[in-house]
Amino acid sequence: MPQARSDLAEMVAFKSVYDPAGEPPPDCDEMVEWLITAFTEVGVHDVEAHVTADGSKAVTGHIPGPPGAPTVLLYFHHDVQPPMDLNAWKSPAWELTERDGRWYGRGAADCKGNIAVHLTALRALAGEAGVDIKIIGEGSEEQGSGGIEDFVPKHPELLDADAILICDSGNCTVGQPTLTTSLRGVANVVVSVETLESAMHSGMFGGAAPDALAALISMLASLRDEHGNTTVRGLDATQEFDGIDYPAENFRRDATVLDGVDVVGSGRISDMVWARPAATVLGIDCSPVVGSSAAVTPRARARINLRVPPGMDAKVAQDALIAHLEEVAPWHVKISVEREAIGAPFSGSTEGPAFDALVDAMSSAYGRDVVMQGQGGSIPLCTVLQQTFPDAEIMLLGVEEPSCLIHAPNESVDPSEIENLAIAEALFLRDYVRPE
Repeated sequence: MPQARSDLAEMVAFKSVYDPAGEPPPDCDEMVEWLITAFTEVGVHDVEAHVTADGSKAVTGHIPGPPGAPTVLLYFHHDVQPPMDLNAWKSPAWELTERDGRWYGRGAADCKGNIAVHLTALRALAGEAGVDIKIIGEGSEEQGSGGIEDFVPKHPELLDADAILICDSGNCTVGQPTLTTSLRGVANVVVSVETLESAMHSGMFGGAAPDALAALISMLASLRDEHGNTTVRGLDATQEFDGIDYPAENFRRDATVLDGVDVVGSGRISDMVWARPAATVLGIDCSPVVGSSAAVTPRARARINLRVPPGMDAKVAQDALIAHLEEVAPWHVKISVEREAIGAPFSGSTEGPAFDALVDAMSSAYGRDVVMQGQGGSIPLCTVLQQTFPDAEIMLLGVEEPSCLIHAPNESVDPSEIENLAIAEALFLRDYVRPE
């Protein structure tokens, strides 16, 4: 663990925020060089960087296993989110700092804490793995994974495996071993509404002049019922999650819901956030309050994020959202809808020899039974891996439990999660065997 902390401190110090729209910062390349050295030192062969389609660098490597042994691919990403408001951090964002038993810093959990898990597990094995091991490190996950999604099908020989561990998730709470078995996909649109050639005086024309903002508000309000359930016409919103429930009191805390404010929806929390579609208005373009004038708004637009559960086609869901907006638009207003990128939902492995071996390893490391959870977020790479390697067992796990505050100021990791998960990964890499 002292070495794991040292590894993580060095990684957090790299400001590896990748932005495909600009020049890659030197820290991204320096992070890659650090990874090449670190993984080589723990016994990984032929560790090298590959420039991908979006300009980011993927890191690959290989540890040969015994003849006839199964192959395990270990995934991580080495880019991080921007630190956001540095004044909101209680300690320097780019300096690993211990406070109240946790280690703080940008990327401490997402995803450099998971890199520390891989390195620690490989050190623990000391060359005694029972499997063939491959690694793949992504350089632009926080920007949408375009580079690695292109890279995977073009280089199957570097990544083909019987089992794939996607280490970019986390336990439902500290100390409770958890596998993430489902991810919602995403289908975004931008809807624009036009009603007038120009803004018109609200005193002279208000009341009869069609208000574009009022029309847009009406359309957006139709996406939810009075209970908060998503109500996009043509989309089933009654699915139930087959796994652990998400206790309401835990969700309120994790989601920072204010006292007295209701949690929305008619199902269990786990149903609402893991198994059902959810429409969220991400932004609205209209006149700001400060500087607004007494005028009827001629045009307005909004960006809508639609999360798509497993079992639902993301393109079909996006079509349904567009059709819904067109049907509910009042007063024959002029609307246009711009499609944004879509990502398919994902269901991970819940049976098979690798799944069984990983559950045994995690239960042994943590001393508790493993539970299954979903996640509302999307990891498009999972679908690409599933399509490229249809016979592989794909499992999601990691150190990113809810208290980590990933993507927010004061991101942190509980070091016990690194320790226990590293033990679990080492046990899995030692004991997983191909069935006879």
